[in-house]
Amino acid sequence: MFAAGLVDEVRMDVAPVVLGSGRRYFGSVEAPRVLDGPGEVVQGERVLHLRYRVQR
Repeated sequence: MFAAGLVDEVRMDVAPVVLGSGRRYFGSVEAPRVLDGPGEVVQGERVLHLRYRVQR
C-alpha cells in the first residue's frame, strides 16, 4: 500500500528493543517516498511516538 501511494501518514512507536536480525520497516519500495516531519513527537516512558506525513 505504501509503494502504491495509498498512505497519507505514517505513525511509529519507537522503543529500545532489539529483536532478530532486522527487517526493512517499509519492505522493498520501488519508488522512494519522502516523509515530512516529524509532524508530532510525543515522548512517553521508554517509548517515542512519531507521526510523519507522506510528501506528494
